Amino acid sequence: MPFQFGPKFLLKTRWLAAAFAIVPLSFVGCSSGDITLADLEAAAAKVDMSEMDADALMASSDKEADLEKRDLKFGFIKLTDCAPLVIAKEKGFFADEGLNVEVESQSNWKVLLDRVIDGQLDGAHMLAGQPIGATIGFGTKADIITAYSLDYNGNGITVSNAIWEQMQENDPTLKSATPQHPITAASLKPIVEKYKQEGREFSMGMVFPVSTHNYEIRYWLAAAGINPGMYTEQDITGMQNADVLLSVTPPPQMPATLEAGTIFGYCVGEPWNQQAVVKGIGVPVTTNYDIWKNNPEKVFGVTKQWNDKNPNTHIAVVKALMRAGKWLDEIDTEGNFVNRQEACKILSNKDYVGADEDVIDNSMTGTFVFQKTDVRPMPDFNVFFKYNATYPHYSDCVWFLTQMRRWGQITEAKSAEWYAETAKKVYRPDIYRIAADMLISEGKIDPKEIPAPDYDGYRTPSDEFIDGTTYDGKDPLGYLSRFEIGNKE
Repeated sequence: MPFQFGPKFLLKTRWLAAAFAIVPLSFVGCSSGDITLADLEAAAAKVDMSEMDADALMASSDKEADLEKRDLKFGFIKLTDCAPLVIAKEKGFFADEGLNVEVESQSNWKVLLDRVIDGQLDGAHMLAGQPIGATIGFGTKADIITAYSLDYNGNGITVSNAIWEQMQENDPTLKSATPQHPITAASLKPIVEKYKQEGREFSMGMVFPVSTHNYEIRYWLAAAGINPGMYTEQDITGMQNADVLLSVTPPPQMPATLEAGTIFGYCVGEPWNQQAVVKGIGVPVTTNYDIWKNNPEKVFGVTKQWNDKNPNTHIAVVKALMRAGKWLDEIDTEGNFVNRQEACKILSNKDYVGADEDVIDNSMTGTFVFQKTDVRPMPDFNVFFKYNATYPHYSDCVWFLTQMRRWGQITEAKSAEWYAETAKKVYRPDIYRIAADMLISEGKIDPKEIPAPDYDGYRTPSDEFIDGTTYDGKDPLGYLSRFEIGNKE
């Protein structure tokens, strides 16, 4: 049987090779043609190894030996919630796991998904609905999984200045410099009805058909009795019987599209709501924290095939992302973020988000600017680690499936069992658990910072939605039955 070189042997020969490069051949009395292992050991003995951390090198060697793939390319869209990927790279958390990672911005969500599917990208910062939509075959059919949730919250709904003024006319309480929040779409409804009566279209933007943004703006509108339109098997535009026409616009283009008058408002992640405030072209009226408190937003997605081929590499990636999330949420004894300003500076780089640091930090450092007169503390606008935000909860996946069914992207009724089974296909807490346990054993996270071992993946039922409707992930059919607008079961 051929001798198998293990990681410790390889590490030893790595040291010996380094030593040999330093020590002249004449010191060991041999020519270049007949070097033996004994010669290398003799050379190594003459090298001062006291500055080398043998344990760290051995651990690094063991990690690298286990990795199926070390050179990786991940995609992202220019939004602040790509932060865990960027920080894992910039702060060396990927490198600590033996990974050489390139992160590359993509032009839009469809291109990003397609490049993950065809293997040009190893994985990506994805809309939470993308792995789900792909798995059930809405739009693109592919087996995409996620073992890591990148964040909670982070989105807003912005309307143009002209629409905001009309909303204030309909509801005089909104004329305050600091109106009461949350702001519902009730004051928007008469405006939409007037457009409809006059035969004019009222258009708003969202970023992708299976995006959180699409479901959030639909939820916000429908809660006020405004029909955001339905998807059908024959019409996948989502505009059947719509009072408001929702169209896809890439996030960085939202402010310019609003300013041009093509749309009257939009739902998007940061910094593109804050950009509207800075440019003086629009007013954010609500955030998704108010639409659904601590809602899942983005995930890290890979193909199932990639995971099956690179299971140890995937675990290493999740470990690095978890450390990045914790770093982003670190606070001091007074509750102030320790690292967020540095994160904003890094994200402002043109290769990442590419917006001004002062725009990014409007929301990332614990405040949110609705208007220049209305700046509010919102420490949980972006959550990257606490509240078990990184865990792939089955109940989060089920919520997205209920919205896909509510608006017709799932065209026929499904059983409660189908929702649960689909969630287990897409969301992979088993991978997350392995990564988390390794970090715990390394002393890098506390066991209390992740869900207990007996956690079943379903968050506690919550009524913290803008309309007060209770969501229980174990009762998707009952949940759907509570809404006036949309499909019921």
